[in-house]
Amino acid sequence: MADVSVRRGQATLLDRVTWSVDEADRWIVLGPNGAGKTTLVQVCGAQIHPSGGVAGILGEVLGTTDVFELRPRIGLTSAAVAERIPREEKVGDVVISASYAVLGRWREHYDELDHERAHTLLVEVGADHLVERTFGTLSEGERKRVQIARALMTDPELLIMDEPAAGLDLGGREDLVSTLSNLARDDTSPATVLVSHHVEEIPPGFTHALMLRNGQVVAAGPIREVMTAEALSETYQMPLILQIHPDGRYAARRGVRRHQRG
Repeated sequence: MADVSVRRGQATLLDRVTWSVDEADRWIVLGPNGAGKTTLVQVCGAQIHPSGGVAGILGEVLGTTDVFELRPRIGLTSAAVAERIPREEKVGDVVISASYAVLGRWREHYDELDHERAHTLLVEVGADHLVERTFGTLSEGERKRVQIARALMTDPELLIMDEPAAGLDLGGREDLVSTLSNLARDDTSPATVLVSHHVEEIPPGFTHALMLRNGQVVAAGPIREVMTAEALSETYQMPLILQIHPDGRYAARRGVRRHQRG
């Protein structure tokens, strides 16, 4: 992205964002509600065009290319995608139908390689035992795993996950973080962008961090350089204490404001 802005009416959702993602990068995008994270994802996923600036995705420039040819090269998981998955659809079909970029299997034909890849991906995310279950009977954590397998089905060049841990309990979150950490450390995985509200959801193995507030970039770069208490405090507009654990996990809590005596 080069000076990308997105405006809707009088509201500026993204404000002159400049940002680049390389093939081997695993990015975490952090920010409070209304920071512009979902809008950023929509631009990255070729779902919307910027109002200003230039957005280039996988060698194509938005506004000069057919987004319907570009989108199949991008794996996307989000609450909006999950809502469109038929609840009566079997898990195996939810994953394999990504080959035709459809939600809800009908009369498509899939060969043995398609079935093998779908099974392999479900194994990778720890959901192969769910293959005959219907999507509507799954727990929230199980649905997240199935969505990730579906997003990887077409061997995308870019994987985007918009708040995949939202709505999960502690156990579900930890299972998901472990799964995403394994994906991040796999050299064959695509470039990855993960959007979250919480530093506790950052999987070990992620390499870069982008922090947004009011549609603007607060900090961006290698995670070990930009993931600081100062940058987080500025992003969330409150004093925060950041802890970095030996296993690469993060934790943040509110610090105590010091009141000056008058």
